[in-house]
Amino acid sequence: MKHEFSRSWVSSSSPKKQRKYRMNAPLHIKRRMLSAHLSKELRKQYKTRNLPLRKGDTVLIMRGKFKGSEGKVDKIYTKQMMVSVDSAKNTTKKGNKVPLKLRPSLLLIKDINLSDNKRLEKINSYGKTR
Repeated sequence: MKHEFSRSWVSSSSPKKQRKYRMNAPLHIKRRMLSAHLSKELRKQYKTRNLPLRKGDTVLIMRGKFKGSEGKVDKIYTKQMMVSVDSAKNTTKKGNKVPLKLRPSLLLIKDINLSDNKRLEKINSYGKTR
């Protein structure tokens, strides 16, 4: 099996091929895969279902140990396709707080960081094109 990224690949029912596609994708495509669903209010406002996560977005954790907790996105790990949230930290045996890496599919965006004008323009264009 090749280890290169294929631009012509559409989809497959094989989980093995889906994992291969996601792991071998270039960073600019992996970045778009780091999307999370919007809350109902934001969905109505921006007329889109999901958005790529950014540092500073307020999210709600939907699954796992920290289910129901809300926090801001601290860091985005594009290569690993994971996100770190400030309210989700594990405690080690020594007592140190270590940030937990979460999948973006387990998060719900409650508030968007609109400090970047380019992102604001892109979000506003969603409702017009659809």
